[in-house]
Amino acid sequence: MMKLTTPYYLIDEKKLQRNMEIIKQVRDLSGAKSVLALKCFATWSVFDLMSQYMDGTTSSSLYEARLGHEKFGKETHAYCVGYSAADVAEVASFADKVIFNSFSQLDRYHEVAKGVKLGLRVNPGFSTSGFDLADPARRYSRLGVQDMVELRRRLPLLSGLMFHYNCENDSVASFREQLQRLGEIYGEFLHQLQWVSLGGGLYFTKEGYPIEEFAALLKEFATQYGVQIYLEPGESSITGCAELVTSVVDIVHNEMDIAIVDASVEAHMLDLLIYRLEGKMEQPQEAKRRYMVAGRSCLAGDVFGTFDFERDLEIGSEIRLIDAAGYTMVKKNWFNGLQMPAIVVKRLDGTLECVRSFSYEDFRTALS
Repeated sequence: MMKLTTPYYLIDEKKLQRNMEIIKQVRDLSGAKSVLALKCFATWSVFDLMSQYMDGTTSSSLYEARLGHEKFGKETHAYCVGYSAADVAEVASFADKVIFNSFSQLDRYHEVAKGVKLGLRVNPGFSTSGFDLADPARRYSRLGVQDMVELRRRLPLLSGLMFHYNCENDSVASFREQLQRLGEIYGEFLHQLQWVSLGGGLYFTKEGYPIEEFAALLKEFATQYGVQIYLEPGESSITGCAELVTSVVDIVHNEMDIAIVDASVEAHMLDLLIYRLEGKMEQPQEAKRRYMVAGRSCLAGDVFGTFDFERDLEIGSEIRLIDAAGYTMVKKNWFNGLQMPAIVVKRLDGTLECVRSFSYEDFRTALS
């Protein structure tokens, strides 16, 4: 068996495939297509598997769009909050759809992207985000357009609209209400368009989620307005399929035992810090010891969380943070010059493959 040195991200293709099969089920039942949101997960070493089940990729920048086109294939949706003229010219050379964020960008660049299907992000004025930081409908939001008169005037330039307003929404009842509101507000526009993206943040791969009911709602909406529906699953694509594997490098005591591991929240699971969340670990049925698990950066708040363990931890003990695929590898950074976790894939046949490792040279060349 391959000898692996911590820290490393471990992606399990069998667990990933489980999510992919649900995504395919939704498409088979509803006709809705799913494009992978690369802002959440862009580890292209598993794209060969994912592309068997998904319809393409969606992006937030030129580089993401290009990566999706080159490594995933199939449909390439190019969205960005703010394009430059050069960005638009390049993405229009390979993307299937170019989606603008504002009226001004659409007006300025629609001729540059002529010949490509154009879309526009719409801000419906509501969302399900539990975090103001991530709420696209927050006050003064710059994400998407709201003026109905201006939208109607530009409709001839567009083939579709994109709505993105959910965040880990696992409620079918909430989704039903959202579709009804979208239909009431934008139905007259949708009848004139070819497609609509309902964005990401719909947690339909969650255990026990009523897939058939969800698919029926999608199919009904698509039929009513005559549009092709796209979903943009990010975390729903990869939830539960990866771990951040670490080792204890020290144990200190300050009112409680603190295990310091060879990884960092700020460098390797940044979203936990941004949203003030704890990491996740599989907790034992019979817990004997409790430790705070902390990273080894100089940041005082570099803490993964407090967890129970079956036995005492020692220097070298392995600690695995679960659900570690989304918004981790795409956000990892060189803070403190800490060793970057390798990326390891457990293939469908059970073999382990280290698809990327990082060295001092990578750290040095990332700077100037």
